[in-house]
Amino acid sequence: MIKAGTRYVTPTGAELVVTKGGDGVLTDGDVPLQEKDSSNGFDGAATSSDAMTINLGRRYQSDDEGVTVLVTKAGQCDLRYNGAPMEVQQPRKLPSSD
Repeated sequence: MIKAGTRYVTPTGAELVVTKGGDGVLTDGDVPLQEKDSSNGFDGAATSSDAMTINLGRRYQSDDEGVTVLVTKAGQCDLRYNGAPMEVQQPRKLPSSD
């Protein structure tokens, strides 16, 4: 279970916070992300060499839009939810103020 407000860290040190939770698993490729300040380590696990850079302040969402995360520290990560790649969430269009 992924709860809103939970902070996660990737093997490369990128950090993110869950803004909308759900059932499932967040991973960096095949490596499950760890909660920040957790005593568990990654045991030498590394991200793949072709992983994208997740950028500070960007929101990423699952393909079903059930889970969203906000990046709080940029880094290399093959960000996935239940094995499916997460996509950059596009900003909402605001109505014009004429």
